[in-house]
Amino acid sequence: MEVTSAEPAGIEWTLKPGDAIERKQLHARYGGRTQGGIGPSAKSPNVMIFTDPIAGEKHGYYDGWMPDGLFHYSGEGQYGDQRMLSGNASILNHAEEARALRVFQGARGVVTYLGEFEVAGWYEADAPETGDGPLRKVIVFKLRPLDTEPQEPGTKLARLLASQPTTVMQIDVEQHETEKSFVQPSQEPYEAERREGKLVQQFSDFLRLQGHTVLRHRILPEGETRPLLTDLYVPSLGLLVEAKGSVTRENIRMAIGQLADYGRFVEAPHRAVLVPSQPRGDLLDLGASVGNSFIWPAVVGFHCTDPNLLH
Repeated sequence: MEVTSAEPAGIEWTLKPGDAIERKQLHARYGGRTQGGIGPSAKSPNVMIFTDPIAGEKHGYYDGWMPDGLFHYSGEGQYGDQRMLSGNASILNHAEEARALRVFQGARGVVTYLGEFEVAGWYEADAPETGDGPLRKVIVFKLRPLDTEPQEPGTKLARLLASQPTTVMQIDVEQHETEKSFVQPSQEPYEAERREGKLVQQFSDFLRLQGHTVLRHRILPEGETRPLLTDLYVPSLGLLVEAKGSVTRENIRMAIGQLADYGRFVEAPHRAVLVPSQPRGDLLDLGASVGNSFIWPAVVGFHCTDPNLLH
């Protein structure tokens, strides 16, 4: 279908930023899909997109104004990795197809027109499938406003990024943020994760009694929009710790990978996995093969596979 730059007779765009309108009335006037987040129109040269930041944030979608002055908008596709097809492609190609990109707050009932935007780029982020399914790649568009001024960041993630001036920031151990809270915020923590939190607190108390300072790091790699969060760092020991609530092979593998990831940004001569009990022999060998120690609770204090590490 060929789309021209001239709007068909009788379909002049009359909405101004801040105007509210029933969604069904909007589509009756300008065309486009009556459901879903992205509505390219065959009736008028517009692509209408709808965002519900409060509902989206519960599922790892952080639509809204970001510190870069752009409006970040998550693409469509509830299952599997999102692809640049259908509605997503209509956003990306709106200028080439001479379509205006119109953004609305709200998804059903009365929606509010935020203004006309243009695509300034896009990137991929992690978010769960609908229904707290497995993590997958989602497309996030960066939209530049054309007839309105950028607003202050409003989502939890946007406020975090605005307050974080550096790539690596030290934060307090008691600041109970996790990486999952930014990609699967609606998911209830499993019992193993609860045990993990208690384990970190127990080990932190032990270290403080020994006179050590304990902290964490919040890391934002270049080009990423979701922060990485370490579990524990002990400057006086040069020790970076990743905690797991169980000693399964899956958890040990994950911890080793996380330590390798964090270690690219945090200078730490020593790395250790904190677990609730002694891992079996082959897992101890796995950790040793990459230079990682293991720490677990003892009757008094903690055991460590490196006997000199905690002394």
